Amino acid sequence: MKLSCNQVSHAYPNLCVQLSQYRLIDIAGADAEKYLQGQLTCDVAKIEVGSHTLTSHCDPKGKMSALLRLYRAESDKFVAIIHTSLLPEALTQLKKYAVFSKVTFTELDTPVYGIAGEEAFAKLPENVTALTLSQGQKRAFVWGGNFEPNGDERLWTLMDIQDGVPVLLKENQFEIIPQAANLQLLENAISFTKGCYIGQETVARAKYRGANKRALFTLVGRFEGEITLPETASAIEMQLGENWRATGTVLTSIAYENTLWVQVVMNKDVESDAQFRVNGVALQLYELPYSLEEN
Repeated sequence: MKLSCNQVSHAYPNLCVQLSQYRLIDIAGADAEKYLQGQLTCDVAKIEVGSHTLTSHCDPKGKMSALLRLYRAESDKFVAIIHTSLLPEALTQLKKYAVFSKVTFTELDTPVYGIAGEEAFAKLPENVTALTLSQGQKRAFVWGGNFEPNGDERLWTLMDIQDGVPVLLKENQFEIIPQAANLQLLENAISFTKGCYIGQETVARAKYRGANKRALFTLVGRFEGEITLPETASAIEMQLGENWRATGTVLTSIAYENTLWVQVVMNKDVESDAQFRVNGVALQLYELPYSLEEN
């Protein structure tokens, strides 16, 4: 039986953390929209000024080189939030053909913060950029103001794991197609109607021909004493009768308050009562705030 969000405490009424693991990329120019439209999985043309969405950039084989949040600041100016672990390779891939377009990519030194909870939102200063996430716990990426962190930045990753938001790190770069990380279920991360972009054939095949057999899951388990976190891109073990079999690909993991949280990509047909383990910790499925069933 899956653990539900009501069985595990994860409420943060007034949290502000500095997200040093993220970097802002300014993408601007007369051809910015057109260029990004041919690169990313989302429909860039449908992102209105002031709006944002999770999206990805793939290689020609449809494997993700970057997972990012794209914000439209102006008609010809975007800001991407990307994990520093993916840099500089993700940026190199993203601007590979930019020489033929009027578009520039600039890494910014602007600090990025994450806030969560009603109290934190109520304290937001004016004239800051705040990108509120539309799914999961109430939280937002913010920058452009004076913020006073009051928590560990790892809590942001913990909330990603709890909310089923994939965390792509360097170890899994160029290894996972978007649907294996549930991107088709999150915001407007993938458009199946906008036309061609890099890796589009693989992404379309995964949807219309059932080529994708994997999905993103969250596993959770209690432990006592010291623990060794599973390595990113490593496997976990699943119980099969009296035996255990290596399975899955770990995206990220967090140990917090004697609870181990693991975000892992596995075969979609896993049973809800399946038992897992990693590094001596027993794990079970955690109920995500969205269904894995596709329309």
